[in-house]
Amino acid sequence: MKTAVLGALVGAGLVIAAAGAAPDRSDVLGQRAGPCPSVAAGGDLIALCTTVGDKYQQVTVLDPKQKVLSVYHVELATGNVKLCCVRAIHWDLQMTHYNGESPLPREIQSLLEPR
Repeated sequence: MKTAVLGALVGAGLVIAAAGAAPDRSDVLGQRAGPCPSVAAGGDLIALCTTVGDKYQQVTVLDPKQKVLSVYHVELATGNVKLCCVRAIHWDLQMTHYNGESPLPREIQSLLEPR
């Protein structure tokens, strides 16, 4: 479990680094989307931002303590914020596979475990 959360945090850091290296395409009506911090004050939340097309900025907020993911769209032209979805991911993180292809984790495990 700790490995999954740590992996998610490392992945989030890589996404933030990649987003920072990408060219900024957020010019709409002379406005520029502000920078998005990777970790909010106190380190309790993780925020990931990306500009989607020329219409909105997507902000993904992760709460590692409560294991909840939220996605918001911020219209670049108006600044209006829309909550798109919220999901508790606790049970998602308990799964060994979903929509996977062979070999599945259990199949690999059965091949590697001594009989």
